[in-house]
Amino acid sequence: MHSFDTRPIGVFDSGLGGLTAVKELKNILPNETIVYFGDTGRVPYGTRSNDTIIKYVRQDIRFLLTHGVKAIVAACGTASSVALPQLNDEFGIPLIGVLNPVCQAAVKASKCKKIGVLGTTGTIQSGAYKKGICQIDQTFSVYEKACPMFVPLVENGYIESEATYIIAREYLAPLMEEKVDTIILGCTHYPLLTKVITDIVGDGVFIINAGYETAGYTKTMLSQQGLLTDSPHKGDCRYFVSDDAEKFSYLGGMFLEETIPAGVTKIDIEVF
Repeated sequence: MHSFDTRPIGVFDSGLGGLTAVKELKNILPNETIVYFGDTGRVPYGTRSNDTIIKYVRQDIRFLLTHGVKAIVAACGTASSVALPQLNDEFGIPLIGVLNPVCQAAVKASKCKKIGVLGTTGTIQSGAYKKGICQIDQTFSVYEKACPMFVPLVENGYIESEATYIIAREYLAPLMEEKVDTIILGCTHYPLLTKVITDIVGDGVFIINAGYETAGYTKTMLSQQGLLTDSPHKGDCRYFVSDDAEKFSYLGGMFLEETIPAGVTKIDIEVF
């Protein structure tokens, strides 16, 4: 007896980056309804203290719970690495982070057992990707690099500018010196910089996209727990933000690679 669940999937991020996960979820689970919250008023999370990140993530989850979600995807590297380990059992529904699926994919992909991780300052300081990979296989070497400029560049639309190339070259240099053959994009904003990163490191380096891996992991997990929808109709997606809804609609289209329909709702996240 299969059980099904038509409640929505909640997805949150500090800003726009989680839309890279929404895009992949819509591809792989087209009939699911998604409620997305982008905490655009408090982006980025990666430069905040751990206590602040945990406080923000609690509020994000509480907001999504008011929409009756069946599972929540933290489509944010910082939230996944810093907050989720603390909050996993607090809310009584599955919380899915980007960490496990990404670490598994990287270990599978790397031939030379040298993996680079690009992430926010918070993610890199937590050492979560390194820990995650070493839990799977201790023989791997993991080289982590904080890239604090990447999120503001992406959020302001500097996707392939000269400035982005200059900064990316500097961030990637130490990973290339170590001759990594796999690079984890440890922040859901970074897939928009895939072309820049590939131009610099070359086609021989395998790039792991957190949004893509997390969507596949989410499908497997919902399926195992009998939480997939049986609706024959295409699911819709509702968008909520904590700051400028118009800017989100405009830039969000880049992440989704489709237009965000009118009706992004601004909410006061501080009340949750």
